[in-house]
Amino acid sequence: MVTLKLRPREERRARAGHLWIYSNEIDTDATFRTIDPGSLCRVVDGRGKPIGTGYVNPRTLLAVRLLSGDVHAEIDAAWFDRRLQAALSLRERIYPEPYYRLVHGEGDGLPGVVVDRYGDVLVIQVTTAGMDRMQAQLLESLDRLLAPRGIVLRNDSGSRALEGLPSAVEVIGEVPDTVDVIEDGVVLQADLKAGQKTGFFFDQRDNRARLARYVRGQRVLDVFSYVGAWALRAARDGAAEVSCLDSSQPALDHASAAAQRAGIALETIRDDALAGLKTLRAADRSFDVVVVDPPALIKRRKDAEAGLEHYAALNRAALHLLAPDGILVSCSCSHHLDADALQRILLRESRHVGRRLQVLEQGGQGPDHPVHPAIPETRYLKAFVCRAFAG
Repeated sequence: MVTLKLRPREERRARAGHLWIYSNEIDTDATFRTIDPGSLCRVVDGRGKPIGTGYVNPRTLLAVRLLSGDVHAEIDAAWFDRRLQAALSLRERIYPEPYYRLVHGEGDGLPGVVVDRYGDVLVIQVTTAGMDRMQAQLLESLDRLLAPRGIVLRNDSGSRALEGLPSAVEVIGEVPDTVDVIEDGVVLQADLKAGQKTGFFFDQRDNRARLARYVRGQRVLDVFSYVGAWALRAARDGAAEVSCLDSSQPALDHASAAAQRAGIALETIRDDALAGLKTLRAADRSFDVVVVDPPALIKRRKDAEAGLEHYAALNRAALHLLAPDGILVSCSCSHHLDADALQRILLRESRHVGRRLQVLEQGGQGPDHPVHPAIPETRYLKAFVCRAFAG
């Protein structure tokens, strides 16, 4: 196993618990570039004192991800078993049914891995060269732990290209075209093979539950609805009318199917979110509750200016549709947009449309998406529940 030495005084973040080491923090020579991407490595500081064991990709700026603070750690079957058992014990403590994110990368000490659990089916996403090399060990450990009926390897994330990895989707075992997703008694459905990301967005579960107190007897619009989780939960919690707006017809079809099974009258609107909001306004529609839950609109720092305007335009259009004394739920999963910046957007846009704004609640990702306290990037989800009223 190769040993990498950090440059003088570059160990501070690692000593504080951060799992990432950048290539410009490593004391490299000509041999560094010859290291096979994904190889395990030991890391020491500039004085040769041990920092930990990880894996390295010399072709990326984020060159090392640490797996252990022990330079003598064996990253073997027993190591995977321990990490996965620790992740499982947390979820089983919290959730009565096996529908959740089982592994959340760095938050669970398994950088480069996401595992979502849908009963006896798992969806796995491996995004780094190091974990790609150890994928067989990961699969074997999951089989020992859970014996899943089927697995979908959703190795089609754009981040794999940055690691020099191919994009592919592979199915192992038995995986139906559509699976049920049970969230606090609400039965939804998703396509794990071709749906967005890993099939469903478990991270908003607690925020969807938080909305229950605001929707009884109300008209609710779910923007970027995907398979309708916000809308169908609102219907279960007493909403008078629920509508889904999304650009994907297959996603809307899943929402409609779940609604029909539950006896819920659901309106579906297929359109781009911003265009659909403007069309609804032109038709003189209004809603008591509007949920705006877009994908990440700022994926890189250089996208910040355009992304900020997109967030502003979406929230402005949503505010225009709100009935007097309405509730706006505004979300962002962009790490590069912090909570204060989103709140400033909401304030500015509410003033633009002549409404007073009150922030009633603020939420983040659920506990099955744990935050690593030394890695700010793992705290990514923001959700504001706001009251917008005249006066």
